[in-house]
Amino acid sequence: MTPVPHIFDRQRLAANRARAAAGFAEHDFLHRHIAAELAQRLHGFNRHFDRALCLGSSGGLLTRALDEMAAPAPVGWLGEADLTRAMLPPQKYAGRALVLDEERLPLARQSCDAIIALWGLHHVNDLPGALVQIRTALKPDGLFLAAIPGISTLAALRQAFLQAESELAAGIAPHIHPFADLRDLAGLLQRTGYTDPVSDSDIIPVSYKNPMRLLHDLRGMGEANILLARHKAGLRRDVLARALQIFSQSAATNNGKACAEFEICYLSGRAGQAAAPSRKTARPHLTPDFSNR
Repeated sequence: MTPVPHIFDRQRLAANRARAAAGFAEHDFLHRHIAAELAQRLHGFNRHFDRALCLGSSGGLLTRALDEMAAPAPVGWLGEADLTRAMLPPQKYAGRALVLDEERLPLARQSCDAIIALWGLHHVNDLPGALVQIRTALKPDGLFLAAIPGISTLAALRQAFLQAESELAAGIAPHIHPFADLRDLAGLLQRTGYTDPVSDSDIIPVSYKNPMRLLHDLRGMGEANILLARHKAGLRRDVLARALQIFSQSAATNNGKACAEFEICYLSGRAGQAAAPSRKTARPHLTPDFSNR
């Protein structure tokens, strides 16, 4: 077997998320939007899931989004799992909160009716292996539903860092994580044994008057650099200043703000070969307004 390349420092990821937990509510606008979208999609399946698990809990946002919907929740028992205890829901969810690593899921075979990945699969070194583990944990005809940042996410910021380092530094190191293409993610669902795979994506623009606020948001989300190939000494101030200048110019909008784009890929598939459930008419993506960051 070909060894799985390791590009992410998972220990640093856990530390980043633990550090971000206290102030996460000030920067969770993207996660809240995704949770609301996933909740709508869960309602779009004409079925009830007795036992479900949310990966990447981020404080229990999916549970909250389901609770806020007018219709009865399509989930009976919903477990909330995260890489770090600090990102688990409040104490009132005791008994449903689990510390789990998406790379090594300690889930019994065919133990879940649905597994929803709110956040975190883009940090997994072996994504095919994680998808196989998830499928194995699903009951026959169980649902997998996920949101994963796509290839267009922060493309302008990535290019700005590359240009700034090529101008000012002796070498180039990655500062923005690599993200998968929607087509590749859809193909991966098929290759890992899911039936009826469905994939689509949504571009979420977020405008910033001060581009430094974007970096504060990323850090506040727990999304600071965890690439093993990163500069261990940190980012030079002159490179950072130049990168933000390039980003502001290249991503400028008509109102003078810089626009950062987040592409969110939504994936769904089923385990097993049972008959496909009927599905309600698909709803359009929610339209967020993040113009005042």
